[in-house]
Amino acid sequence: METDCSTPETTAPARPGPLPAGTRLLHIGPHKTGTTSIQGALFAAKDAMAAHGVDFPAHSRHPMEAALAVCGRPGMMGDVRPAERHWQRLVDAVHATGGRTSLVSSEFFADAPDDATAARIAGDLGRDRVHVLVTLRPLAKIMPSQWQQYVQNGLRMGYEDWLDHMLRRAPYEKPNPSFWRRHRHDRLVERWTRVVGAENTTVVVVDDGDRGGLMRTFESLLALPGGLLEEVPDTADRSLTPAETEMLLVLNREFRGNGLPDEIYSKLVRGGAVPRMKNVCRPPADGGRIRTPEWALEAAASLGAEMAGRIGALGVRVLGDPALLSAPPSPSPRSAPPSPRAATVPAAPGIDPGTAAQALYGALAAVAAEPARTDGIRSVHQTPSGELVRVLGHRVLRRLRRT
Repeated sequence: METDCSTPETTAPARPGPLPAGTRLLHIGPHKTGTTSIQGALFAAKDAMAAHGVDFPAHSRHPMEAALAVCGRPGMMGDVRPAERHWQRLVDAVHATGGRTSLVSSEFFADAPDDATAARIAGDLGRDRVHVLVTLRPLAKIMPSQWQQYVQNGLRMGYEDWLDHMLRRAPYEKPNPSFWRRHRHDRLVERWTRVVGAENTTVVVVDDGDRGGLMRTFESLLALPGGLLEEVPDTADRSLTPAETEMLLVLNREFRGNGLPDEIYSKLVRGGAVPRMKNVCRPPADGGRIRTPEWALEAAASLGAEMAGRIGALGVRVLGDPALLSAPPSPSPRSAPPSPRAATVPAAPGIDPGTAAQALYGALAAVAAEPARTDGIRSVHQTPSGELVRVLGHRVLRRLRRT
């Protein structure tokens, strides 16, 4: 096992040796391990990378539909179902790079349910040239982010109840069977290693204390100049605050309880209210984080240590410090002890009226913009508020006149 884990107190982490020219690097995530950040940086630098012999063949920052299609997964709630053509388009783009180095990144490849699916992915991309890259973070940091993402996709279960199901109730599959398929990291690495071999698998342990470290690792593996990859600001990727998440949780329960169609949720909530809150509302500086109970932190640390040990025994290349996978996050000095009766997000404050108004506005704006939206049109959160209000006003007037 190759491990580069120098600490900041000694020397800067050694740059890993580059992969062979012509490698097809397959970054499979999993979720909540810096994937959005690195995908944004890679897509922004695709022309500059091409000048250094590295192609980013995907037609968008994240070829999510292609990964979902090949893994047999449905689309997000209310979205168009991924199809084989999405995957074939990506495969054709990869093969069009010829003998050059190329990179494909999607955390949804971690959802491959079995060896046969992983083998098909590697085979379609060119098994003899594929090198699998897995990025990992501690479970204690992944759990609140992943739960919150499930809530944004319609989950109605509170955080502590969800943790109880994921950590204490065998077989640990409800309500989200995808969680452990993605985040039982030892089994994830083992599954892909069986397909491509330990010599063609690299695990990167992300150090949240080393801002930009993940960018530098990708540059080194791809033999790119240092500093070529830069983080692209993306307010839409920020986490929701506890209050925002609680509001969305209540909305999900009402939505499901009244039997509204998924397409409405996707359009108004996922495509309207949530992006609007993330882009317009700034989280409070004095504690906008979801608090994980101590028992869950201990369970996550224990699992992290077990997984790190099993990954180390696989013989794959490991970059970073595996001990980070079992290190619990530092407690916030400002956070108060959670209420013993908390059933969802502990000590969640009331939501700011301005935030609630922006969420409502985002949903209305989605209604206003959706009929006129095409591939060449700006998304809702990129359109000026005044323009959206005018569009909405005209459409309301037309409907009133028809009535």
